[in-house]
Amino acid sequence: MVNDMKLDAVFSALADPTRRRIVERLARKPSTVGEIASEFPISQPAISKHVRVLEDSGLIVREVVGRTHYLNLTPEAMEAASAWIERQRRYWNAVLDRLDHLLEKPERKKK
Repeated sequence: MVNDMKLDAVFSALADPTRRRIVERLARKPSTVGEIASEFPISQPAISKHVRVLEDSGLIVREVVGRTHYLNLTPEAMEAASAWIERQRRYWNAVLDRLDHLLEKPERKKK
């Protein structure tokens, strides 16, 4: 149940396009909150709220040095989401392969 809650938080955080852009930016290099905020046409407080959601989901960590807040991605949360997606992909590919196999059988009998 705890893992489901964490996974829900990750997908919820990634549901917002601004937060996805922040994650994409941080994937290229760690940045400060100010650097991130300068790339968006929204206020610093709005960016801070997005950053907090990403932190709460476990996607990023913040390191405060003096008055500067540095942001870094944490791979574990993204890896958990990726693993869930991969499990779903394998499941549905297997289901569709079985369906394909069942649909092919009548054609073979006709020949």
